[in-house]
Amino acid sequence: MLTGLLIVLLPLVLGYLVRVRRAGPMALINRGVNASIYVILLLMGIGLAGLDDLGGQLSRMGGQALTLLGVTSACNLAALGWLSRRLRLAVDPSRVVADAPTSKLAAMAGSLSLVGVVLLGVVLGVAAGGPLGESLFPWAERLAEWVLYALLALIGCQLRNSGMPLRQILLNRFGLAIAVTLAASSLVGGLLAAPLLDLPWNQGLAMAAGFGWYSLSGILIGDQLGPLLGGVAFFNDLGRELLAFVLIPLVIRRQAALAIGYGGATAMDFTLPVIQQHGGVTCVPVAVVSGFILSLLSPPLILFLLTL
Repeated sequence: MLTGLLIVLLPLVLGYLVRVRRAGPMALINRGVNASIYVILLLMGIGLAGLDDLGGQLSRMGGQALTLLGVTSACNLAALGWLSRRLRLAVDPSRVVADAPTSKLAAMAGSLSLVGVVLLGVVLGVAAGGPLGESLFPWAERLAEWVLYALLALIGCQLRNSGMPLRQILLNRFGLAIAVTLAASSLVGGLLAAPLLDLPWNQGLAMAAGFGWYSLSGILIGDQLGPLLGGVAFFNDLGRELLAFVLIPLVIRRQAALAIGYGGATAMDFTLPVIQQHGGVTCVPVAVVSGFILSLLSPPLILFLLTL
């Protein structure tokens, strides 16, 4: 298992060592990350189509995802609510980001498109599974593994060149406190949810360690534990982001740490426009630091937990 951990972590580390100084190559890397995510989620859907009793397995997956989301969210909201009362983070809603989403549906569009890709993979897998026989599903699994290695290298490069120096992270005590609280409470939730999901404790922790990064957690879990649990991790973290879009406008002026933290790793990208739109520019550096720390922590933590 440790060998598998090193094999998967190696592309992430190698990518992190690459310094990109020009905008053109960085744009290509960003497009490569997006394309890789879509390819892997499509292959995940094809893998789901290869499960016996597909309807029953999908129903089980949905129930497990809801259970995990419910337990981890309860832990997150309790911990972040306590932190909000302690931090007293100021909110200035007078300045908003340009082109911020003006509706929850617009903000959710990118997330929902990824669900569509998984469903498309299921449809393609069901349609092609009969004619191609059993060779399709092992082929999809092997291809997804190689695309995953490329994705991890590109993500490592993204994190290195995100413009977030270590000094800036450590000096932003609000972002650091929010990230630590969200991570710790998520892991507590995963530990509590493990027996409910009939999983070993370390797998329960790994399922909760995506911290909202659904496009990566589902891929990593699926590669190690199979497409069914990969789907559970994916829909758990996707559900977190969709709930964050609803929660942020409602609570950010009263409990800013809770609103920023609940989005998890997505606070530095997908939910950031909504955070600034409703919380003002003072929330932006806090959200970026929090999201960056969780994004950096999630992949190695998931892989480490799965080796235990």
